[in-house]
Amino acid sequence: MNELFSQEIKAVNIGLENFGDNVRQCGAQAIQLEWVPPAQGDFETGKVLAKLVNDDRIKDANEKAFNAYLNTQTVLTGVALASDAIQTLGERTILFAGPPIEWDRMCGPVKGAIIGAILYEGWADNEQHASELAASGEIEFAPCQEHGAVGPMAGIISPSMPVFMVHEKLSGQQSFSNMNEGLGKVLRFGAYSDEVLDRLNWMKNELYPVLDSTFVKLGELELKPLVAQALHMGDEVHNRNAAATGLLLKKLVPAVLKCGKDADVINRAIEFMYSNDHFFLNISMANSKAQLMAAEHVPYSSMVTAMGRNGVEFGIRTSGTGEQWFTAPALPVEGLLFPGFTHEDAAPDLGDSVITETSGVGGFAMAASPAIVQFVGGTPADALANTKQMLHITLGRNNGLTLPPLNFQGTPAGIDARLVVDNSIAPVINTGIAHKDAGVGQIGAGITRAPMECFNQAILALAQTLN
Repeated sequence: MNELFSQEIKAVNIGLENFGDNVRQCGAQAIQLEWVPPAQGDFETGKVLAKLVNDDRIKDANEKAFNAYLNTQTVLTGVALASDAIQTLGERTILFAGPPIEWDRMCGPVKGAIIGAILYEGWADNEQHASELAASGEIEFAPCQEHGAVGPMAGIISPSMPVFMVHEKLSGQQSFSNMNEGLGKVLRFGAYSDEVLDRLNWMKNELYPVLDSTFVKLGELELKPLVAQALHMGDEVHNRNAAATGLLLKKLVPAVLKCGKDADVINRAIEFMYSNDHFFLNISMANSKAQLMAAEHVPYSSMVTAMGRNGVEFGIRTSGTGEQWFTAPALPVEGLLFPGFTHEDAAPDLGDSVITETSGVGGFAMAASPAIVQFVGGTPADALANTKQMLHITLGRNNGLTLPPLNFQGTPAGIDARLVVDNSIAPVINTGIAHKDAGVGQIGAGITRAPMECFNQAILALAQTLN
């Protein structure tokens, strides 16, 4: 006790920061504790949460769902046209990113991308006809994630687009993603010029056959070891995929050279993939989706199994509440903008790429990728802090994906909606920033958070299943 009183006294200040000013003015130290009440002070949600925190049914369900995610064995099996691969895809169905939304409420980039997809499919001859067709009700629109698929930004997948196929061996689940078009004027940002359509047609007519023949030679490709190695090489496999793309090409190129296609066709395919550091992104997303699909539909589980954004709303799903979406307005993204643009130009948070954070990489693995801050803003210390903070809202670590700056500890994984609400800590997301108007493209990148309201809704719905 004497030793305790001989030490320098430090006060811990909870609440308003200026409460500690008097202590500091007296020459003592006041440590500010950043604290927010559970459910951000919402009494009714907090009361429901209190009943869920120590519920054994949820504990057992979460253990089952989390272990199903951890034990997944995902492999990239090849490519196919969406109409052949996605059995639930209708003849005139276009998939988009995020939770459900109607045509008249969609944001500019998603509308532009849908117009581009209609032109690409040949369902309309010009922009005006395509727009009228989209608004007519003759085209069915559906979220990618309701069909086991994911797509970055606008997330558009139409029937004749090539998709990557990822298979999860234990659960038998399959996931799909479109192919990454590269940077600049691209469909995923709502562009639909001749340049964009020509590229999409080339990807279907040349790149897709090359990759299809390549996987006949190569066979299936294990994804978890590739992602684990990329994390050790400075990627977080959401906004930085340079290492992962290089590792992918190391596997693909020898088989590409033996695929039997014309030399010029092979050269164009390799050059396209080699010049696009984000080529692995879409595969990373499909890999994350397959892992999380294995954890779906576990009664009573509060583990988050899907997150997505359509540029208007952010949506989540949890294992114990099945197919139900919980939505709130999508938040802006704070970060670094390309010269000539301001935050007034930016669309709200957009795309299915947040599925990577849902599975414990992306923003959750920023500690592995200090260089990412040059793209999204902040400092390497911020990247480390973001990863550490996510430990407060996750069920555990994925020790198959380790982070060198954290002494090779696993990434935080298995978002628990209860912990999000209890700690008032929303999942962190690093992401690209799209222009609010169709076709302008990417105007920057940055950091954002999932809206807390989604998790409040999920908690209330989960409580109903317990009753």
